[in-house]
Parts: sequence; C-alpha cells; structure tokens
Amino acid sequence: MKKQPELITSRKLLFACLGICMTAALIRSAAAQAPAATPPPTPYSAAAEQGKGIFSSSCSFCHGSQATGTEQAPNLLRSPLVFQDHNGDSLGPFLKDGRPTLGMPAFPTLAPEQVQDISAFLHARIQEIRGTRLPETAMLVGDPKAGLAYFNGAGKCSTCHSATGDLAHIAAKTQPLALTTLFLTPPAKPIQVTVVLPSGQTVSGQLEYLDEFTVALVDADGAYRTFPRDRTKSVDVVDPLIAHKKLLPMYTDKDIHDLLAYLVTLK
Repeated sequence: MKKQPELITSRKLLFACLGICMTAALIRSAAAQAPAATPPPTPYSAAAEQGKGIFSSSCSFCHGSQATGTEQAPNLLRSPLVFQDHNGDSLGPFLKDGRPTLGMPAFPTLAPEQVQDISAFLHARIQEIRGTRLPETAMLVGDPKAGLAYFNGAGKCSTCHSATGDLAHIAAKTQPLALTTLFLTPPAKPIQVTVVLPSGQTVSGQLEYLDEFTVALVDADGAYRTFPRDRTKSVDVVDPLIAHKKLLPMYTDKDIHDLLAYLVTLK
C-alpha cells in the first residue's frame, strides 16, 4: 500500500517564501542604488481618467476609491490578474462573469471600452505607487542556457511541462515576478486518490480526508464516499504538485534566476 505524499510542510513553505523574498530583495537593493530623485507623478491619460470615474461608481465600494482594498475586497494594485492585463484582455472576461461564490459580482453590461478605461486607471495607479522602482526586468540576472539545462536536467521540469505545450508563450502573458511565484508556489490543485477494495473494485476521486484509519473522497459523480483503511486493499494518492514541493528545499538562488531567465524567453 502506497503512503500518502506528505502535504507541504511549514519548512517548505518557508523556503518558497524566502525564494520570492530574495528575488524581490534584488529589485529593492538595485533600486536603493539608483538616483534618489523622484520625478513628478505622470498625469493620468484620458482613458485612465474615464476609468477612474467608472471604477468609482462600480468598484470602489468594495476595493476602495484608490483600488488599495478594504475589509470587503483585496488590493487590486497587487493583483496578478491586473498585472497581466493588457488593455482589458484579462479584466474583461473576469468582470463579465465575476466570482459570485467569493462575493465578487458580475458586470456583464460593461462595454469593452469601459473595461479598457478601468484597466488604464488601475495600471496608472500601479505606476503611481511604484514611483522610481526598477521594472521587474531587473530580476533577469540569470543565464537562459543554464535555465534550459536545469529545466531539462536537474529540475526535471520537462517531465511534466513543455515549452511548446502548456508553457508556450507564457512569458507573453506573465510578468517575471508572477512567473517566479508560479513555479515556486504554483496554484493548488486537487489531490487525487484511488482506493482498491478487497474485491478488486477501484474507486477514484478527489481526496477529501486521509489518516491512518479513514480515507474519504468525492467521486466523479460528486458523491462523498468514506472507507475504513483496514477494509481496503490499497490507497494510492497522487498529488499533482508533488514535484514542485520536493524542489522547494533544493533550489539554489542560481537555479531560480537561471530558470526564470529561461522561462521569460518563451514568448
């Protein structure tokens, strides 16, 4: 009987956070060496001014008048969705459907031009708070060739990912800092489990609970099923992110920088 892969430990989470913090620290350090003079704020464009008004009437109650968040909704100036948006291409579908289960209403009546204006306003606000800080491209201090070698070699990334498949054009859609976060701490994915009963019957689904006594899952029909482990032949758990979790304590600074330098070439 296979054992359940350990869920990510606090130690591994610490390594992930340290990796991100070290990357961000490079930017701050470089910025600290830059000239201290701060240019006057850039006036909003006409589109951003229009977007400010639309945002104020539709979004500010939850996200705040300056898009910095409230107790009801998050700071949009730190949102990966906003960072990756280009002229409303990401915001448009998101605003149209909303996230009702998370309390985010849909705005299906917003015209594409209005979404573009909101996007212009949010990006103007991001630029406003960033001031003279260096762009995220300052993170690109690694060697792309070494990153490719790591991707295909020691990191074993190519066993699950492909530059011409799931990662095709990823650099055109994702900025360097968000890209670093994606491979250090990728979004959670459901853990899958297959239970083999003494009769030989197999039951598979999304893992809901597991300890030394009980395994519970939700099967393909949406039914919640529980099995005493002493009445099963085997329990096989598959964590789709296990490879990323195992890499967390193994990455060196050079690995992270080289891998990022390679990934940003995938445009």
